Amino acid sequence: MWATNLKIVGIVLGTLAVYTLIANKIPQVQSEVPQTLTLGANVTPEQLVAAGEKVFNGIGGCTTCHGLGTRAPNLLTDEKGTGPIGARCGKREAGKNCKQYLYESLDQPTAYIVAGYQPIMPVMTKQLSPPQIWAVIAFLESQGGTIDVTASDIPATSSTSTTSTTSTGSGGGGGAAFAGGSTDPKAIIQAAGCLVCHKLDGQGQTIAPDLTHVGSRRDAESIRKKILDPMSSIAKGYEKLAGIMPKTFGTMMNASQLEALAQFLAAHK
Repeated sequence: MWATNLKIVGIVLGTLAVYTLIANKIPQVQSEVPQTLTLGANVTPEQLVAAGEKVFNGIGGCTTCHGLGTRAPNLLTDEKGTGPIGARCGKREAGKNCKQYLYESLDQPTAYIVAGYQPIMPVMTKQLSPPQIWAVIAFLESQGGTIDVTASDIPATSSTSTTSTTSTGSGGGGGAAFAGGSTDPKAIIQAAGCLVCHKLDGQGQTIAPDLTHVGSRRDAESIRKKILDPMSSIAKGYEKLAGIMPKTFGTMMNASQLEALAQFLAAHK
């Protein structure tokens, strides 16, 4: 009987040790205090622009494609002699002013494709909250144009709430709101817009390395590290794209989501 009890205790301790080891191997990223903006009835254009700039350069991942002039139009600088986005957005589509065009670009990105570029932009209204969307629009309008976004553009259900303008989660578990907190790898991939650059199981683009057989090249630990620190290793043949993958993806997920995604991709042999 003692032998049986000792065996059970050994199994329990061994199981706990394995799970502890796995938990400790997940890289931890220090969470930052969330920067917020109360989008109330008295929100100013300056506040909207400031919040939009943070979303554009942070959680929105916009700089992944925009600004290079190769995968998507330049937005903050001149684009083929037409000026920054605020100066040209009202001239893109007949019958649409700047604000309408920018919202359409974020909500229905394939409705109008700028000549010379591919329809690779994800639907940003599925990834960002309404306050974040309108803040980004205000920021883009400020680039050479007139800001006409006001509190009345933001849905009433969101206008009085305090909304984070940056990602606050980490491998430590602060970003449960990302992808609705789902640990479904496909939902995480969709929310992060991975297929804008990567191809996986026949879907997506081939701008960045194909992930269909990524498990044959990287193990879960390597994939996890790459998500948290994109510059930790550069795939051969993609040296020119070094630094393009946003550093925010890892901090947008909690530990469970990060591990689920790493294991999912590692299984793609």
